[in-house]
Amino acid sequence: MEIQDKRVPVTLLTGFLGAGKTTLLNQLIRDPEAGHVAVIINEFGDVGLDHDLIEEVTEEVMLLRSGCLCCSIRGDLGKTLATLIARRMNGKLNFDRVVIETTGIADPGPILHTLVVDEFIAPHYRMDGVVTLADAATGPFTLDTNIEALNQVAVADLLVLTKTDLVSADEFGRFEARLDGLNKTAKRVRANHGQIPTGMLFGLSAMQPGATSEDIEVWLGSATGQTAHSKPGHHADTHGHGVHHHHESRFCSVSIEVPDPIPANVFDFWLDTLIALRGPNILRIKGIAHIEDIAWPFVFHGVQHIFDPPVPLKSWTGMDKTSRVVVIARDIDREDLEASLAMLRMQPSELETHLNGSTVQAVDTSP
Repeated sequence: MEIQDKRVPVTLLTGFLGAGKTTLLNQLIRDPEAGHVAVIINEFGDVGLDHDLIEEVTEEVMLLRSGCLCCSIRGDLGKTLATLIARRMNGKLNFDRVVIETTGIADPGPILHTLVVDEFIAPHYRMDGVVTLADAATGPFTLDTNIEALNQVAVADLLVLTKTDLVSADEFGRFEARLDGLNKTAKRVRANHGQIPTGMLFGLSAMQPGATSEDIEVWLGSATGQTAHSKPGHHADTHGHGVHHHHESRFCSVSIEVPDPIPANVFDFWLDTLIALRGPNILRIKGIAHIEDIAWPFVFHGVQHIFDPPVPLKSWTGMDKTSRVVVIARDIDREDLEASLAMLRMQPSELETHLNGSTVQAVDTSP
């Protein structure tokens, strides 16, 4: 029987200023189907929770009538998470999942680092997904002027599109095209007056032992194949003239499908070299890998040089042995990323020949 992951799932909720995070949070903690949720925010005053939701307030925690709680970050996020889990284990607090409202934190890297590396946090929490709210009305201007907004879109597992009723169909189409250029793998949903079915916020990660081929398909999105990559940075305006978005030209998303199992040393060399040489520029990397002489595939996920422990899919029943990898990066030439991914198609002898004829020096990342 497959062992289930008992850790508390964590959702990061981020988005453009004024895109509707507070509306979504109020809906979340009102919805009984959401279960008991611990919401972590920077300060209580930053999020305008409806007064009728609040039952009791202490210095650090607001208890809500729904059975949820809202916790203000006091200094280090890791300490806040540790305090919550300790109180949960002692029976003083009850929650099934955590939502972190990331005002002022555009980069999920430090949060992922805490969840993966911290010796007390990692056994109790796991990343469940990044949700980014994007305002269709002011979103184009935000993307033009705020690189943090580009980061938020690029790392999202789910894009919640708000205020879509305030723009024309043509304007919305151009906005979606820009989002595609930054992150084609993210699921997408239009909010209805700022609200979406609560269940859509959760279960976004396929980093689960029982993940199915359908789960993997949704998680990796539609960006498949060596040639299926985005070309952000150039879009048409209403008059048909080219509009260059300087910041967006710094981002690219490249993916590959490898139909046959990959030799283990080829996969390890590819990943070690990519992370050693360009780790700081990797916004996200995720995929499913079928490795030679291993009976089941595994799913993997990382941000920069920080990786979750790979999850073996021991209950995998699919006959398809295709590996799929998606890399979303910033300030890396697309051709370099494509060349890197192409290494996954090589056999060990081909890789050795390639390296012998290359001027690029491999980096030994072993301890």
